[in-house]
Amino acid sequence: MNTITLAWIATPFFLGFIIFLVPKLNRHLTLWGTIASAAYGLQLFLEPSPITMNLLDSFGITLVADELSGYFIFTNALVTAAVALYCWRSDKTAFFYAQMIIVHGSLNAAFICADFISLYVALEVSGIAAFLLIAYPRSDRSIWVGLRYLFVSNTAMLFYLVGAVLVYQTHHSFNFAGLKGSPPEALALIFLGLLIKAGIFVSGLWLPLTHSESETPVSALMSGIVVKASVLPLLRCALVSEEIDIIVRIFGVGTALMGVSYAVFEKDTKRLLAFSTISQLGWILAAPAVGGFYALTHGLVKSSLFLIAGSLPSRNFKELQNKPIHTNIWIPLVIASLSISGLPLLSGFEAKVLTMKNVESWQFIVMNIAAVGTAISFAKFIFLPHTKAEEEEEKTKSGFWISVIFLITGLFVANIIYLPAYEITNITKALLTIAAGWLGYHFIFKKLSISLPRVFEEFEHLVGVMSLTLILLFWMAFP
Repeated sequence: MNTITLAWIATPFFLGFIIFLVPKLNRHLTLWGTIASAAYGLQLFLEPSPITMNLLDSFGITLVADELSGYFIFTNALVTAAVALYCWRSDKTAFFYAQMIIVHGSLNAAFICADFISLYVALEVSGIAAFLLIAYPRSDRSIWVGLRYLFVSNTAMLFYLVGAVLVYQTHHSFNFAGLKGSPPEALALIFLGLLIKAGIFVSGLWLPLTHSESETPVSALMSGIVVKASVLPLLRCALVSEEIDIIVRIFGVGTALMGVSYAVFEKDTKRLLAFSTISQLGWILAAPAVGGFYALTHGLVKSSLFLIAGSLPSRNFKELQNKPIHTNIWIPLVIASLSISGLPLLSGFEAKVLTMKNVESWQFIVMNIAAVGTAISFAKFIFLPHTKAEEEEEKTKSGFWISVIFLITGLFVANIIYLPAYEITNITKALLTIAAGWLGYHFIFKKLSISLPRVFEEFEHLVGVMSLTLILLFWMAFP
C-alpha cells in the first residue's frame, strides 16, 4: 500500500505535466486524476489501520493516511471533479486545468502530512497554484485579488516556518507530536500560520474578498476544499495534547460565531457564502475528533452554492427579491441551503448532530446560536422569489447542471454515514433551530438595513489583524 500511496501522491503532478504537453487531453486527465483520488480516499475507510510512511526518520518526516485524511481526500476529489465538469465546455485553457490538478495534488499531499516541514512544502505549492487560478482572467481586479491572497499566504507561512524550526530545535524532529513540550512561541507561530491560511477567526478576514471576487469555479474550489488544507493539521495538532485541543476548540467556537455574525447582515450573495465558509470552518474545529465528516459535508454544500450563485442574475439580495429566478435553479439552491442549515434527510443534519455530540459543555450554547445564525443566513436564499416562466430562465453554462446534480446527489448519499443521528430529539431540535432561524429572518433581519464595516478586510489592516491574533495566541500558549 505504501507504493500505491507514493504513486497516488505523484499522479496529479505527472498529469499536470502531461496536460502542458498534450493540451487537448486537459479535461480528461484532470477528471481521471480526481477519480484516482476518490478511489484512494474510499480505500482509506476500509483500511484496518493507518498507513504510515517514514520518509526521513531522523528528521521526523512522516506521512500518515487514515480515516480522517480519507474524508478530506474524498472531499478534494468530489469538489475538484465537480469544478472540472462545470468548466468542461468552457473556454478554459490547458493552463487552467494544469493548475487545478496541481492544486488538487498538493492538497492531497497536505492531507497526509504528519510533520511540519513536508506540510510547509505542500501548502506553499497549493498557495502558488491557487494564486494562478485566482489571477487566471488576467484582469486588473483578479491580479490584485490574487496578489493580495499570495501576500497573506506567504506572510502566514513565514510565521509558520519559524515555529516549525523551534519545534525541530527542541526535539530534533518536525513531527506534529513535537508540538507537545515545545516552547510556547512555537505553538503560537505555527498556529498563526495555519489559522491565517485556513481563514480562521479574525485572521481569516482576507477570505471574503478573495472568495467572492474570484471566478465562479475558482470560488467553489477555494471555499470547497483549498482552505481545508490548513484545517486538517489543526485537527491533528488538537489530538496531540488536551491543552492544544482546548485552544483549537476555542478558535472553533469563536470562528463559528464570528462568521455567522457577518453572514446574517450580508447583502451580497457571494460574500455571504464566503463568511459562511469562515463560520463552517469553525464548526469543523469545534469538535476535532469528528471534523472530517463535517468537512466533507461542507465541501459538497459550499462548492454547489458557489456554482449556483454564479448563475443567479445578480449578487445583490435586494435585486434578487425584485427579479425572480427560475425554479430549476431555485430547487438545488434550496436543497443545498437546507443541508447547511441542518435539515434531516440531508448530510448537513448528520454532520451537525455528530459535531454537537462531541462538543464540550461550555461550547454548547454558542454552537447552537451559530446554528440558528446559519438558518437565518440561508433563509435569504430559500425565500428568494422564483418562477417557471420561460422568459425568466437564466442562461447557465453547459456543465452547470451535471456538476450541481453531482454535488447535490452527494449530500443525499453522504446521509448514510451517521444514521444514529436519526432520533426524535435530534430531528425535533433541528427543525426547531431552522424554524427559529426563519422566524428571525422574516421578523427581524429581513427588515434590517445594517451593513457591518469592511475596514478590517482592507489590505493595510490585514497584517495588524495578524499581529493581534499572534498576541492572543501567545497569551493562550503561555502557562
